[in-house]
Amino acid sequence: MSAAPASIGWFARHELKLGWRDWVAMMTGGRRSRSVGIVVFLAVVTVLLHLMAYGLVSRWAANGVADNEATLVMLTGTGILFWTIMLSQALEAVTRVYYGRSDLDLVLSSPASSRRLFAVRTGAVALTSMLLPSLLAGPLINMLALIDGPRWLYAYCVVIAMGAISTAISVLITLALFRTVGPKQTRLIAQIVAAVVGAGFVIGIQAAAILYYGDMSRFALFQSQALIDAAPAIDSTFWLPAKAAMGDIPALLIMLGIGFAALVLTILLAAPSYGQHATSAAGLTHIRSQRRPATRDFHLVSQRHALRLKEWRLLQRDPWLLSQTLMQILYLLPPALLLWLNFGHDAGAFVVVVPVLIMAAGQLAGGLAWLAISGEDAHDLVVTGPVSPRTVLIAKIEAVLTVIALVMAPLLLLMALSSPQMALITAFGVLLSAGSATAIQLWFRVIGKRSMFRRRQTASRAATLSEAFASIMWAGMGALLAGGSRLAIAPAIVALVVLGLAKLLSPRRS
Repeated sequence: MSAAPASIGWFARHELKLGWRDWVAMMTGGRRSRSVGIVVFLAVVTVLLHLMAYGLVSRWAANGVADNEATLVMLTGTGILFWTIMLSQALEAVTRVYYGRSDLDLVLSSPASSRRLFAVRTGAVALTSMLLPSLLAGPLINMLALIDGPRWLYAYCVVIAMGAISTAISVLITLALFRTVGPKQTRLIAQIVAAVVGAGFVIGIQAAAILYYGDMSRFALFQSQALIDAAPAIDSTFWLPAKAAMGDIPALLIMLGIGFAALVLTILLAAPSYGQHATSAAGLTHIRSQRRPATRDFHLVSQRHALRLKEWRLLQRDPWLLSQTLMQILYLLPPALLLWLNFGHDAGAFVVVVPVLIMAAGQLAGGLAWLAISGEDAHDLVVTGPVSPRTVLIAKIEAVLTVIALVMAPLLLLMALSSPQMALITAFGVLLSAGSATAIQLWFRVIGKRSMFRRRQTASRAATLSEAFASIMWAGMGALLAGGSRLAIAPAIVALVVLGLAKLLSPRRS
C-alpha cells in the first residue's frame, strides 16, 4: 500500500530514494560495474577496522571494564570526540536542507506542506549525521561487546540519542544565523562553524596533552590522574552518556528521551519558518560576495602570471569553498604548538611533527588542485583563449603550490630556527606530498563545478586511494628520516609505485 501524496510517509520514501541514489553515485562514481569492487573494498575495510579496534581495547577490557571514574573519563572524552564530528556533519547537512535547490523549488511551489518536508529532511539529517561516527565507533563497540559482554551494544543507542541532539543544535544555530546575519551570510558562517567544531575539540585536547605531557596523544590526557581527580563525582549527571553506553538502562532511557524530545521540539519550532527561509535563500549562490572595484591600475603581465592571479582571486572570492579546507589548516596548530614548546631542544617532537605536516600538505594540495584543475567554471573560456593548454596547467599547478608554500612557510621557519636539518626534511616531504596529490588530480582531472567540491572524490576511487596512500608513504618517509633511520627509502619506493599505478590507471587523453 503506497503512502498518500505529500504525507510524511510519501516524503520519507522520496528522501530515501534520493539518499540511495546519492550514495550509489558517490560510491560507484556513476559506474554500476564498480559495485562488486566496492562491496569487496568495504568488507576488507570493515575487517581491518575491527582488527585495529581489537588491538586498542583488548588489554583495557581483558579483565573486565570497571565502573569507576577512570573509565567514565575515558569514555566521556572519547565520546565527545565522536560527538564533535557528528555535530560538524549535522551543521553542514542542515545548511544544505535550506540551500539545496534540486527539487526544493518544485516542492515549495506545490500544495504540499513545507513543514512535513522539513520534518522528514531534518530526520534524514539526524540519520546521516549518525552514520560516520557509527562507522568509526562501531568496531570499538563490537570488540568491547565481544570481550566484556553484550552490554556495550547499548552504546549504539547513545549514538542515536547524540545524533538527535546534534541535529537539534544544528537547526537552532542555523535559525539564529538566518535571523541575525541573513540568508546571504548564513551558509558561509555555518560552514566555518562546522569546520571549527569538527576540529576544535580534537585540537584542544591535543594542545592540553602537549602542554602537560609533551606529546600529541589525546588518550594520555584522558588517562591522567590529574584529570580523573578533577572530574565530577561518580554520581554526577555529567556521566549520563558514559553510563548509558555501559548498559545502565535508566541512564539510557533518559538519554533517548532527551535526544528525541530535543529533535521533535526543534522541528516544531523551525518547521513553520522553513518555507520562508528556504525561499529567501533561493537565488543566492555560495560564491556571491561583496566586491569592490579594483583601485589598482591595469598593467601588462605574462600569461602564466595572469592565470595564477585568476586562481588566487577565485579562492579569495569563494570563501565557502575555502572554508572547506579550514579544518585541514586548523589541524596544523597542534604541531606548531609542539614545535614552539620544544624549540631549541633535541626532543623526539620532530618524529611526530614531520609526518603530520607532510600529510596535511598532501591533503590540502589535493583539495586546492581539484579546485584549480577540475573545478574550472570558466573551462570553455580558458580553452578558447589565446593560451596553450600546457601554459594553463603549469600556471594552475604553480598557483596551488604557492598557496601550500605560504601555509607551510611559518612552520618551516620555526622548525629551521631549531633544527635546519629537520626543516629541510620536512620541506622535502611537503614538496613530494603536495606534488604527488597535484599530479594525481591532474591525471584524473574531469570537468566539474566548483560547487561540487564536497563530492570531488566521487569521480574516481583510484585517484582517492592513490592520493591517500601516497601522502601516507611520504609521511612515513619523513618520520623515518627525522628518526635517522635508513629504512626511509622503503616508504619512498612504495609512494613511487603508488604514483606509477595511478598513472597507469588514469584515463587516457587524446
